Amino acid sequence: RFISKVEEVLNDWKLIGISSGKPLEKGVYTTGAWEEKSDEISFADFRFSITHHYLVQEPSDKDGKEELVEDALPLPMQDLLCMNNDFPPRAHCLVRWYGLREFVVIAPAANNDAVLSESKCNLLLSSVSIALGNTGCQVPLFVQIHHKWRRMYVGECQGPGIRTDFEMVHLRKVPNQYIHLSGLLDIFKSKIGCPLTPLPPVSMAIRLTYVLQDWQQYFWPQQPPDIDALVGGEVGGLEFGKLPFGACEDPISELHLATTWPHLTEGIIVDNDVYSDLDPLQAPQWSVRVRKADNPQCLLGDFLTEFFKLCRRKESTDEILGRSAFEEEGKEVADISHALSKLTEPAPVPIHKLSVTNMVHSAKKKIRKHRGVDESPLNNEVLNTILLFLFPDAAEKLADGFESRTSASAGNNPPPENEDYNLFSQFKSAPSDSLTYKLALCLCMINFYHGGVKGVAHLWQEFVLEMRYRWENNYLILGLANGPPDLRCCLLHQKLQMLNCCIERKKARDEGKRGSVSDRSPGDTGKGAEHSGDNPDKEKEVGKSWESWSDSEEEFFECLSDTEDLKGNGQENGKKGGAKEGNKEPVNLKPEGRLHPHGKLTLLHPGEPLYIPITQEPAPMTEDLLEEQSEVLAKLGTSAEGAHLRARMQSACLLSDMESFKAANPGCCLEDFVRWYSPRDYIEEEVVDEKGNKVIKGELSARMKIPSNMWVEAWETAKPVPARRQKRLFDDTREAEKVLHYLAVQKPADLARHLLPCIIHAAVLKVKEEEALEDISSVKKIIKQIISHSSKVLRFPNPEDKKLEEIIAQIMSVEAIIARARSLKAKFGVEKCENEEEKEDLQRFVNCLLDQPEVSVIGAGRGPAGSIIHKLFVNAQRVSAVPPLDEELRRAGSPEERRLSAGAVSDFPPPTGREVILRTSVPRPAPYSKPLPQRMYSVLTKEDFRLAGAFSADTTFF
Repeated sequence: RFISKVEEVLNDWKLIGISSGKPLEKGVYTTGAWEEKSDEISFADFRFSITHHYLVQEPSDKDGKEELVEDALPLPMQDLLCMNNDFPPRAHCLVRWYGLREFVVIAPAANNDAVLSESKCNLLLSSVSIALGNTGCQVPLFVQIHHKWRRMYVGECQGPGIRTDFEMVHLRKVPNQYIHLSGLLDIFKSKIGCPLTPLPPVSMAIRLTYVLQDWQQYFWPQQPPDIDALVGGEVGGLEFGKLPFGACEDPISELHLATTWPHLTEGIIVDNDVYSDLDPLQAPQWSVRVRKADNPQCLLGDFLTEFFKLCRRKESTDEILGRSAFEEEGKEVADISHALSKLTEPAPVPIHKLSVTNMVHSAKKKIRKHRGVDESPLNNEVLNTILLFLFPDAAEKLADGFESRTSASAGNNPPPENEDYNLFSQFKSAPSDSLTYKLALCLCMINFYHGGVKGVAHLWQEFVLEMRYRWENNYLILGLANGPPDLRCCLLHQKLQMLNCCIERKKARDEGKRGSVSDRSPGDTGKGAEHSGDNPDKEKEVGKSWESWSDSEEEFFECLSDTEDLKGNGQENGKKGGAKEGNKEPVNLKPEGRLHPHGKLTLLHPGEPLYIPITQEPAPMTEDLLEEQSEVLAKLGTSAEGAHLRARMQSACLLSDMESFKAANPGCCLEDFVRWYSPRDYIEEEVVDEKGNKVIKGELSARMKIPSNMWVEAWETAKPVPARRQKRLFDDTREAEKVLHYLAVQKPADLARHLLPCIIHAAVLKVKEEEALEDISSVKKIIKQIISHSSKVLRFPNPEDKKLEEIIAQIMSVEAIIARARSLKAKFGVEKCENEEEKEDLQRFVNCLLDQPEVSVIGAGRGPAGSIIHKLFVNAQRVSAVPPLDEELRRAGSPEERRLSAGAVSDFPPPTGREVILRTSVPRPAPYSKPLPQRMYSVLTKEDFRLAGAFSADTTFF
């Protein structure tokens, strides 16, 4: 059954019959693509996995198959003799040992299973042999025996009248007679068993591997972070607002030098127990690979990891800093977020003592009283440095100078149109010159160096108090773009922008109160109104901020009784003296709130110029408010009543604009408003009147004529009230308090979630900046992948932790690559090289070491890179300072020590790994004409050296 299952799999994979292919080109095993396909078979209840490994090749033409000679060697046997692909740097161990382009492996399916007994091994081999014979498959088939870590394989390949057995032996200790080439040749010739007296010539390929581990004489170029300088202000590479970069340890642990003699014939080189010609300096080929330190500690990676850990904390700010911070000695809690509700409570004390400002300052005093200076997570010096970095305008002492400076610089300059700056819209973070971005960097720095989560909570508390102070004192927040919240940014940035909008509106209103004495009052004569209408530019200047016209001393302008009285009087007059006007608005009301005439348009009925009114700006919204509003509207349902209520809620801004329009254009009608507000809904066409003249006649569109139309309803309920006397669409006081409360209740974990996109944004910019200095092409590709990946993950409100960890891991890998590049540049002295051409060659060599598993050294030991490697080994030998061997040790020592004492190799340590490939072909018996291939691969390894990750310590392979 087992044999039939193997045959079935070989048939499915079309591996039966004669295998054909072109001779292999040099280096194709490294540059070509390897693929594999697997299946599962079982021997009784023991499960095996069967895997086909093969090099992807171009399909050969049909003519080639017809030319196949009957007794031609199978392709795998031809590959055994091919010398173009010896010692591939990255390949399956069977490819490295036997040079095969295609083979099948049967191995135990479970990792802990193994075929240990000799009888079971023989049973499997005989099954494989029968399956190959039955199917005519010429692809070698191997069986893995013993424990998997040993990489022990036995196999077979069959062809027409020929069979090749693949054997392997593991020896724990290398026999002295086989540690050199002459001993290996002896064992190879004895295995051939050729009866001919002159044995066929043996070709050899030899590789000796030397490992350099001692880098003590080369300082690691990364400067250690100067923690003490952080407090003083001269903070070097770790100043607030900048992320650190680089590895804390050398990211390169070992350098492996492989010296190769690719084509040798027996007798050319002497290598025995007393002398060796295998001098690495004379080797025709040198290749180098570097072993990278496993997960080297890097500064940027540590910063990101520690900040990400904040996202998983559960404590609130109060719990971290101590609940007593906000406790009042009396019965009540002086929490800042409850300041407004206390204003509405009945109290025997005067109302001015319960103002918001008073509450905040008393809360500040209690915080400082309960939390002494010594207990504060952040000392005052560090805290002041950070606050000055975040709020540079706070250094100004004079209030006037402060205000003028703040108002002048609150809005940022137009953002630069470069790709790096605009990353914030892809990452949903914040612009790199914004307050939110700087805050994220400061919190990241504090979390790592200054008190961890307690330091973060302390700074955030101070930040919230600063926001409230600015709101109360009308100081705009620097580092935020003007205008409504930018929905492309993170929610925290939107909230700060919303607070800035509130401060701007409040500031304009408060300035309007101070200047209200010189403003026009509603009772001015018509002449004044006409004058203001005649000078539209002046009107426009005054009208830009309608809040500045508020002549009420109250915070809210809720009462419209005087306007209603004014309108009522006008309507009564209209009924008495203007019956012809019908339901139209009275024309004798004084126009108010005009901005400027709307081109040459005139009102349809009075024929006067149509004026654009000063209107209220729509209320700015953050994304959470928009989502909340959409949920409320969706919950109203699809019923007629729900639809009507929804329309009413959405028409608040429309109603306000209608009232402003009526106030600016007394006697206007709905058609006039539509002509200005929605010109597409007023359809004009040429008609011929009774006299035969062509006149333009207009009417409302079909949607405006629908019964119970919202526009008609709103127009009928709208009163002629200028924008300055309307109820505010945007209640800045309420919105500001909502924002401040939102900020106050944020936990450090919430804060970290909000600001993590900013930190990733900053990390990507830092990586790009550092990569630009090194110019590594592979890193450029990875950075593009990081940006693409982050754009997909961060645009959602609550990204998964696993995906965020993947992004951080990618950034850490890039940092490690750049650190490795700098380590190698320092070790190879790229910057010190004066010859430009040599410098470019060395730079190219270092970049290849980062990308490729193994890099050939141009000129071997005589090239510029080779001479540097030679010096590295010479210096390492001097540092190790091995004392000379005395006569007794020479006599009793190992063969390697005796050879070293003979002076064969002095600059290099003993080779850690030896690999030898021996090949020959012996005549085949009649009637076959083709010679039989013979090949032996010998690997002699010393402890702790695993060639290509394939071998274990203290193991010899034949």
